Amino acid sequence: MLVADFHLDLAMNALTLNRDLRLPVTEIRRRESGMDGKGRGLGTVALPELRSGKVGLISATLWARVGHPGSVVGGYCDQLVAHGHAMGQFAYYEALARCGEMTIIRDRQELDTTIAAWTAYDASPDGDPPPVGAVIAIEGADPIVDPDEVDLWWQRGVRIVSLAHYGLSAYAHGTGQPGGLRGNAGALLRAMDSRGMILDLTHSADDTFFESLGHFGGPVLASHSNCRDLVPGDRQLTDDMIRRVIEREGVIGAAMDDWMLYPDWVKGETPSTVVSLRDYVNHIDHVCQVAGNARHAAIGTDLDGGYGREQSPGDLDTIADLQHVAAILGHRGYGGADIERIMWRNWVDLLHRAWPAA
Repeated sequence: MLVADFHLDLAMNALTLNRDLRLPVTEIRRRESGMDGKGRGLGTVALPELRSGKVGLISATLWARVGHPGSVVGGYCDQLVAHGHAMGQFAYYEALARCGEMTIIRDRQELDTTIAAWTAYDASPDGDPPPVGAVIAIEGADPIVDPDEVDLWWQRGVRIVSLAHYGLSAYAHGTGQPGGLRGNAGALLRAMDSRGMILDLTHSADDTFFESLGHFGGPVLASHSNCRDLVPGDRQLTDDMIRRVIEREGVIGAAMDDWMLYPDWVKGETPSTVVSLRDYVNHIDHVCQVAGNARHAAIGTDLDGGYGREQSPGDLDTIADLQHVAAILGHRGYGGADIERIMWRNWVDLLHRAWPAA
């Protein structure tokens, strides 16, 4: 079955960890064998595994956080440096597109062409699979130096923006740092709304989450967010937050980081074998129960988002194993149409709502 995963930090992995993502995961692991560093030799994501797992639609991120004074986390020295790093990450995606590895999706026609190619391949997997289709997102808005730059990023191909990551951004409080909007956030949100960008509410501190919805009238999503009712912590969404996303016809992608899946999971202590894809599906199912239907739950793994197999479900070897999620949903009593919605169609439907037909 076709899969859409709406949060993958491919460029960060390629440029920061010096990974050739055109190679199979097994080869990347072999090259990193013996290296120090979190997740080294334990990666789960590369382009061959995306294709073999039929992960044909993704959201690929630009990630370049600033270490703002007073923030609980560090980062680049200022927004200009963050801007440059994010532009370099975009250039990497453009290079992958020129190599035929990826299609950067900028509009509804390109989206529909990509989905048609992948659904045809899913039905009859003869020959080489199509390129992976990528909707580009900025995770944490620091690379947008000024709200007037929204049009520049749109012209390059960015379609989704979140305001913050961990700690402070120029525009908002994020995970681990309570508070609301900051600086020129109102102007940024108005510019995004006017241009047709989608607001990603992931990593928003609670006040930021609700204040953002008050300033932004356009389409919203939570690309990689789990459920606070199942696993406590400000990184997760409360049921009230989930309902607010649903009210706005948004979609919530479940993340695969173990500590977000399993209560009392301790980094470096709890073995990954304790957590399984069934725990992952628990968060998908919870969103469906809150919604009363399967139209707002989806996949946003964040695999290799600063970690590897040591912090992923124990029964997942590579991202190709997302195919098992469909089977688990079936065992939970989900029908074929609802499984398809969760596995890919909900993301496509959201983009259709954001990008009306001409």
